Amino acid sequence: MSSGIQSVPNLLSLVGNTPLIELKKIVAGFTGNFYAKWEAYNPGHSNKDRIALHIIQEAERQGLIKENTTIIETTSGNTGFSLAMVSMIKGYDCILAVSSKSSEDKINMLRSMGAKVYVCPANVKADDPRSYYQVAKRIHEETKDSIYINQYFNDLNAQAHYNTTGPEIWKQTNGEITHLVACSGTGGTISGCAKYLKEQNPNIRIIGVDAYGSVLKKYHETEELDPKEIYPYRIEGLGKNLIPTATNFDVIDKFVKVSDEESAHTARETTKKEGMFVGYTCGAAVQAIKELAAEGEFDENSNIVAIFPDHGSRYMSKIYSDQWMKEQGFFDADHAKDPKKVEYIQ
Repeated sequence: MSSGIQSVPNLLSLVGNTPLIELKKIVAGFTGNFYAKWEAYNPGHSNKDRIALHIIQEAERQGLIKENTTIIETTSGNTGFSLAMVSMIKGYDCILAVSSKSSEDKINMLRSMGAKVYVCPANVKADDPRSYYQVAKRIHEETKDSIYINQYFNDLNAQAHYNTTGPEIWKQTNGEITHLVACSGTGGTISGCAKYLKEQNPNIRIIGVDAYGSVLKKYHETEELDPKEIYPYRIEGLGKNLIPTATNFDVIDKFVKVSDEESAHTARETTKKEGMFVGYTCGAAVQAIKELAAEGEFDENSNIVAIFPDHGSRYMSKIYSDQWMKEQGFFDADHAKDPKKVEYIQ
């Protein structure tokens, strides 16, 4: 390479160091200062780039991955894409077991990145042999020289965010952050960030966002998994029907539950008001902020950082499709369908 050319060796050099963006219109009238840590700036367009790169690099360091190793994982879409990207660049095969709840956009993106994809029914118990958890385990057992990433029960998941995301937020806020709001699925993002931030200032409030139909909020409050909490929900990458060991509940101060419908509308609203093309869980994070603001959680000295996990382009066939929104019953008197803004000239 010419000494005068400025470049990076590959996309993996661009993982991390995502921007902190001040939110204005979507939080107008709320008390406090609000910021989004927008993870769509990662090359794979989500915060899962961080864990995919960290886990694979650590496995390489330990000699667990060789030249012909196959990477296997359970994913709702974003982790799979990041693993497929890292695997492609490093030269590994990648097999992914994906929930049928994942958008068609995400599934197509996984295939386009060279991964083999198994789509598994979403609304089955975690121990059902058809669940994406069990399918991934079976494929791992049947595939010679393979490694199962197992993000839900892998301590390296949280460690990736302890090493990178947490320190970035602390530096970007000059240590003035008072609240972190983050959606919790595997729990790696919120746990890693929270551990680092609490070490700097134990008074920082860590607030997890959970989905209705998920067990995390009640487990945090009671330390019991209540099967009655479990029912089908549409949002991806948020909530769980099991308890991931990657989640450190001790560093989380409280959970807020948000609905599929409100999160979808809030994502669309955030995109229109802030000009940021945000994903479904970004909408969930902002919806949680709305609910927390109504509860009086924040004051004029509050500096609130919300993790925005991914980009809206992964939800074109879901929350950004009026047809999909209509099919879910998400348009009503309170949330009217958008006026037609496309005209075809004959």
